[in-house]
Amino acid sequence: MPIVKVKGMSCQHCVKSVTEAMEALGAKNINIDLLSGEVTYSEDASISPEAIKEAITKIGFEVVS
Repeated sequence: MPIVKVKGMSCQHCVKSVTEAMEALGAKNINIDLLSGEVTYSEDASISPEAIKEAITKIGFEVVS
């Protein structure tokens, strides 16, 4: 499973926003650890890392890895 490190999430609303942004791209099985900022999801070759980063950045969070 790919891991994306997201900075700026602090609550369940943040988790919901990131989950919805990733689901809109077609990501599945999204799991977010709020404390570490790590987001994992089922890999889908049609979703580029750049698309994930853009979607998360667009809603106000920073992708740090």
